[in-house]
Amino acid sequence: MNDTLVTIIAIFLAAILMFIFPLMSLADRNDDITELTVQTATTEFIEEIRKTGKLTSERYDNFITTLASTGNAYEIELEFQILDENPGKKDTIGNSVVIGENVYYSVYTTQIEEKLSDNSSKNTYYLKEGDIVSANVKNTSTTLAQTLRSFYYKVTGNDTYIITGSSAGTVTVNGR
Repeated sequence: MNDTLVTIIAIFLAAILMFIFPLMSLADRNDDITELTVQTATTEFIEEIRKTGKLTSERYDNFITTLASTGNAYEIELEFQILDENPGKKDTIGNSVVIGENVYYSVYTTQIEEKLSDNSSKNTYYLKEGDIVSANVKNTSTTLAQTLRSFYYKVTGNDTYIITGSSAGTVTVNGR
């Protein structure tokens, strides 16, 4: 009876070592590749905005399509910090000096998406030199690696994001 029990346990352990651990390793590697894809797409998206000074609805849709091609769902958080130059100036003969500091105000994802869907603005959000753009992307769907980790280790929770990407930069040209 002892030999049968030991044999069953040995077969069970062998199955885990032969199938489960390689599957977990493969799933982790797949998440790593997906995260690299998301980070690259996010960086290219922000760099395009920085270099052109504008965001078009076509470019935003292409970014969403690129992210969706990984097979996961994502939450995208955009923030544009618009430079609000202080209009108070002291004028002397031929010399104007800005009084005070420049201030930034923020525009967030929903406001940006509204502007992109507005036909009166030609589906384009224009920025100017000195504005700051940033994007944060995180997955909202559960990947195979998350499922396996949750099943075997009971570690992951609802707030754990495996796949993320972020990028930010200052606009270098005027968009108009």
